[in-house]
Amino acid sequence: MTRILTVAAALVAAALLPAAVGQAALGENAKLHARVGPGFTINLTDASGARVTKLDPGTYDIEVEDEADVHNFHLRGPGVDRSTSVAGEGKELWTVEFTDGTYTYVCDPHASQMKGSFVVGNPPKQPPSSGSGGGGVVTSKTKLVLTSGPGFVITLKAGGGKTVKKMKRGTYTIVVRDRSPIHNAHVVAPGFNRKTTLRFVGSQTWKVKLARTGTLRFLCDPHAAAGMKGSAKVVR
Repeated sequence: MTRILTVAAALVAAALLPAAVGQAALGENAKLHARVGPGFTINLTDASGARVTKLDPGTYDIEVEDEADVHNFHLRGPGVDRSTSVAGEGKELWTVEFTDGTYTYVCDPHASQMKGSFVVGNPPKQPPSSGSGGGGVVTSKTKLVLTSGPGFVITLKAGGGKTVKKMKRGTYTIVVRDRSPIHNAHVVAPGFNRKTTLRFVGSQTWKVKLARTGTLRFLCDPHAAAGMKGSAKVVR
């Protein structure tokens, strides 16, 4: 009788084992933990509690703890743009798919001090700039285009798509393309300071008079700390 019971138990265990293994394997994504607040801190850590700096591509489950109604956690990068609300608090569970590239996380209202980034896989190398950084200088006869968004990129380009690095003094016509309600376009130069509003989406044409040498800066105000900014030298 004892032998019969032992064999039966073994058969039952063998029958259950594949199902248990399959169940454990199903949906087992790597776990990450994000936290913002209650002070001016923001971080993203792995299952061991270590700060995330590099990950393999794949699907991840992220437990997000938003512990202050003056902060939010905003994660963005290739294929990902998710955030908690500034006014809300509590926990959320996100499932995200990371691909090769660089990802950033910020508290939008305090992006200059509450931010971080990490790399996934092997980000593609950026092609060499086709701009006028090799000594080319644009003049006021050149029509310029400033584009902000829809992703987290802002550019100032001349005809042919060349990035503007140097500009002679003069009055320029700049077509400003604001392509997202979460971004704006802001130009600051000697004697000039103008920007679009955050909610504005569309195109505007600005006359920008550069009467003095110095630096023309262009940026998205909410996301300048995350890299949405650039500049060009104003020369004689």
